[in-house]
Amino acid sequence: MSSSSKSKLMRRCMVIMLCILVLGFGTVAFRLSQLTIVEGETLQQAAVEQQLNDTTISARRGTIYDTNGKVLAQSATVWKVVLSPNSFESDADRTIVSKGLSEILGLDQESVYEKTKENSYYSVVKRQIESDTRDEILEFMDTIEEEHGISGVIDLLEDYKRYYPYNDFASAVIGFTGSEDQGLSGLEYEYDDELTGTPGRLVTAKGPYGVEMPFNYEQKVDAVDGNSLVLTIDETIQHIMEKYLEQGILENKVANRAVAIMMDVDTGAILGMAVEGGYDLNDPYTIADDQTRAQIDLLVGTEKQNAEYEAQSSQWRNKAVSDTYYPGSVFKVITAAMALEENTVNDESTFTCTGSYKPVENAGVIRCHNTSGHGTQTFAQAVCNSCNPAFMQIGAGIGKQNFWKYFQAFGFNTTTGIDLPGEASGLFFNSDGEMTDLDLAVASFGQGVSVTPIQMVAAISAVANGGELLQPYVVKQVLDADGNVVKSTDKMVKRQVVSEETCEKLSEILELNAKEGSAKNSYVAGYRVAGKTGTSEKLYDANDDGIDDYIASFCGFAPADDPEVCLLVYFDTPLGNNYYGSAVAAPVFSQIMSEVMPYLEVSTQYTDEEIAQMDTTANSYLALGVDEAKSKVESDGYTCIVKGDGDTVEAQIPAASTRIPQGGTVVLYTSLDEVSNTSVEVPDFSGYTLAEANSVAAAYNLNISVSGISGASEGVVLNQSVAAGETVAEGTVITLTFTTSANYGNNAVM
Repeated sequence: MSSSSKSKLMRRCMVIMLCILVLGFGTVAFRLSQLTIVEGETLQQAAVEQQLNDTTISARRGTIYDTNGKVLAQSATVWKVVLSPNSFESDADRTIVSKGLSEILGLDQESVYEKTKENSYYSVVKRQIESDTRDEILEFMDTIEEEHGISGVIDLLEDYKRYYPYNDFASAVIGFTGSEDQGLSGLEYEYDDELTGTPGRLVTAKGPYGVEMPFNYEQKVDAVDGNSLVLTIDETIQHIMEKYLEQGILENKVANRAVAIMMDVDTGAILGMAVEGGYDLNDPYTIADDQTRAQIDLLVGTEKQNAEYEAQSSQWRNKAVSDTYYPGSVFKVITAAMALEENTVNDESTFTCTGSYKPVENAGVIRCHNTSGHGTQTFAQAVCNSCNPAFMQIGAGIGKQNFWKYFQAFGFNTTTGIDLPGEASGLFFNSDGEMTDLDLAVASFGQGVSVTPIQMVAAISAVANGGELLQPYVVKQVLDADGNVVKSTDKMVKRQVVSEETCEKLSEILELNAKEGSAKNSYVAGYRVAGKTGTSEKLYDANDDGIDDYIASFCGFAPADDPEVCLLVYFDTPLGNNYYGSAVAAPVFSQIMSEVMPYLEVSTQYTDEEIAQMDTTANSYLALGVDEAKSKVESDGYTCIVKGDGDTVEAQIPAASTRIPQGGTVVLYTSLDEVSNTSVEVPDFSGYTLAEANSVAAAYNLNISVSGISGASEGVVLNQSVAAGETVAEGTVITLTFTTSANYGNNAVM
């Protein structure tokens, strides 16, 4: 081979070697760049996951308190049962442990046994066990260590479980949490981020084969507890509202639940929001209504599942903020405010009612509840008479443009902004405010336009406080884990809707309405009440019985001259003897206010007539001689009855300091045995007038205390504090709530 050929071959080999080196090292360099730059972060994460096991530690959910610091929802400590499978030394140990744990925890032994064989140092057997179960497991751990030498295979870690001390109390407001401690409804959902806190971490190292290292190769980052909520809800007020709302449902056979909302008219704070019937917050998935649950139990398959879902959704739904309804005559307060503010009415304005009214030529006749007519009436009389024809005339004077303007100003066209989930907005005839003359006519007395209960409370509160529309709220403070205030809710004024002069004039009329008009059943002795009844016809037959359904409501405030609170009471589909707001809702308003006003320490202002009918306080006559005691009883203005042949008084009914009617009966007993020997069966006072009730009570040697309307002699007994048929001692005081027998409400187009 010539030298030139060798030289060419050498050059060729060098080029080939250079290409191989460039290609090889280039590929390696490219791959290294790809691994470090492009895939570096992903590979690092994979390496961490391969070498470390990261377990989330739940944070303690914040507590929910009422306005006075009473616990309404809290997360109590429970425990999580954890196994360390790689710490077992034999299958025999696995059998002993799985058998014992399955018996204590109520689990299948085979499934627990399988967990003991996992390639891990950390396996959860069961979460959220209670203290008594924890104690059993601790005892079991001591036993297997003493008898079998088994240790270090079971661990108990702290966990948390949500508890609601009052069960179904304020269920629509508070809401509940899911299996992962996440808020699913109510405040638990609305404030979930605040309540949840920051989870901690338990980081455990893994060995070369992916096996977790023992517990001492771990690092724990503690969880940060969630914030707590302090509500505006007052537990005492809420319980009063729920008690009388439930009673009203039973007495009036209400088919579709009921609502009561009480708001501080000066701040917007919600003092109580009751939605009956509710559900047990500790067991939210169980259908609370027995009848509904029984009907669902008869179903099978998909039909049953759908029925359960529908029933659960219904009981979880907060009707106070999520449901709209025709407000009926309560809306006449708003119409009246519009007319006063626009100066289309005054003290001299009169309106004629013949029993019906035809608002437009091509429409039907709309009748009044008083089919014979109210005749000529002033503006104030029209409000107190709840006269539909008069309000159609008042609405026509306001005009369609102004009506829409004030509908928006009072906040009915949008949500109130209350801090609760699922709030609905009111509905107008058209979103742009367009309406016909007939629309205006029916809207003037509360038909055709839909509002939510919370919107109505906010609007009537604006009338009560001098014209300021406030944003309602239920959380007044957010506290951190150390109890420090993180956030406070301040009064938020949305706008001045009407003038103070308009509100003062309207409040006077509404107070007169509670004294002498259609709202007489809302009367509370000693407190100046102002308000309006409402009876509205529903668009659909809620219970499919072929009969028109109604909503009975009442909204008012007290004291009328210096309002503090506004209360709405709303019953959806009463199926009893009456469906009018005056007969169904107004008495419940009176009952609630009669307890809330003294609780709030509102000063009483009794009239002379009320003072004459007021209860007094019984004195003590114990240990006195019979003659002396009888003399004192009679000098105190009571009728005295002596039971027994002894010489000294050993017992008395009513007891000392008990409220007793003036001129009531005091029974003195000379022997304690006589108390049980002189019991009587309580009669049924329903429908009796005051005179009749007094006569019957006297025949049974019972006392009656009067509650309800002004001038109870004009009404009849609606309910009694002790049920008919119960056995009580002679002299017992039975409180009777009176109501007027007249019906007031709206009637539909004829």
